[in-house]
Formats: sequence, structure tokens, C-alpha cells
Amino acid sequence: MSIETQPRSVSQTEQYEKCAWRFYLQRVERVTPRPAAWSHHGTAFHSAAEAFERSSRTMEAEEVIQVFQDEYTALTDKALDQEPDTDLWLAAGRYTGGEDIERRYGLGIDQTAHYVEWSLKNQPNIWTAPDGAPALELSFMFELGGVKVRGFIDQALNEGEEVVRVRDLKTGSMKSKFQLQTYGVAVRELYGVEVNNADWYLARDGRLSRPVKLDQVSADELGERYAAMDAGVKRGDFPAKPGFDCRFCDVSHACIFAS
Repeated sequence: MSIETQPRSVSQTEQYEKCAWRFYLQRVERVTPRPAAWSHHGTAFHSAAEAFERSSRTMEAEEVIQVFQDEYTALTDKALDQEPDTDLWLAAGRYTGGEDIERRYGLGIDQTAHYVEWSLKNQPNIWTAPDGAPALELSFMFELGGVKVRGFIDQALNEGEEVVRVRDLKTGSMKSKFQLQTYGVAVRELYGVEVNNADWYLARDGRLSRPVKLDQVSADELGERYAAMDAGVKRGDFPAKPGFDCRFCDVSHACIFAS
């Protein structure tokens, strides 16, 4: 499926809005991105949290940690096979690529252990979707602004009869209200339940964010952003926006505009 005709997503739309040239390099030219330990950290933490929740929170902490370790190691080893020079990896702050790989392994273990402890004390029940499955990595596809939009919701939580809260798990600092708003509208549209609130579980801090109110967000508002992005892609309009974010861009090595 070509980039012009495929469904859109939150990540596509926000990437296009932030720097459409990065979108072009990554999704049209298919430039091989530079690896980053933070990506494997996030994926492995999500896998561990999902496994714990799918067990109805019966897994021991050591078992959940093992899920993180196995996933992080497998992802990192695969990336090292493709790019063994860790000096070419993206890294956060003062760390080198190699230091960040090691640091995030330990950090992810601690965050996973804390998530298990925190969930047993604080977590409401995972919502059960109409098909009888727990609402974990809940997939959706629906139309906004005349554009097909797809995605996966980390968690949907039961807040009472026909009332659901959507949640995204974060190991980093970047948070997107647009993401949560899209999730809320998707659950409303597809399942006919009430979604008034959303939040992030912040693994870095071991706590929830403040609630994000969704009851005033309309499908039409969100649809305008998806429609504008979709139209830009179909026009072949990919303006570059060089600046501070270039240092975190995984395709900057192929970019003539990188600052």
C-alpha cells in the first residue's frame, strides 16, 4: 500500500506536523533509521506491562521483569547486528550510545518492578471489550475528517457502567494530548461507551499523570488535523523544519537540512 492511500495514525500525523521532511525520509524514501536504546526500552516495558495485565496481575514480579529483560535484549541484539558501532546510536543527555544501552536495561528492570507493585495497589480493572477480551493493545480503525485512522490503545480501564478511561504508558517524557484525544473518540465511536478522562502512566516517575479531560473533544476537531496531514501527503508537500529536534531525529544522517 502506498503512502498516499494507507490509513493514518497519531504518530504519522504528529511526525508530519513537526517535520514533514522527516516523514518523507522515513516513510517514503525508507531511510534506515539510526537505532536508539530508548525505543527498545519503551517497547520492552510495554510488553512486560501487557503480560502482567493479561495474567490478571497474577504473575510474580520476577516473571514480569524477565519479560522485559528478554524483550530488551532481543531488540538490542538485533539492532546491534544491524549497527554494531554504538557511537552511531542516538542517545539521551550526556550518555554515549553504549552507555545508554546499559543504563536503560537497569532502568527498565526497576520501572517494571515498580509497575507491578503500583498496579496491585492502585490499578482499576482493565475494561473488557465487547468481544470478551481485555482492552490491552486495543486496535482500532475508523474515519476522522474523511480519513481512515488506525492505532493501538495501551489500556482501556473500567470506570463504571458504560464508562471507560483510556491510558497510555510512557517511559519517556514526550506526551501527546492529541494521541489520548484520538483514543477517546475511537472508543466512543466504535463501542458506544462514555469516555470522559484519559491519562498517562509515567514509568520514569512511577505514577499517573493528571487526568486529561476528553468530554469536550469532538471528532470534527481531530478530523481537521488528520485531513490536513492527509492532504499534504497526497500533494507531495514535505517542508523541512530544522531546529532543536534534529538532534533526536533518527534519519538526520540522510537529511540535507539537519541543523
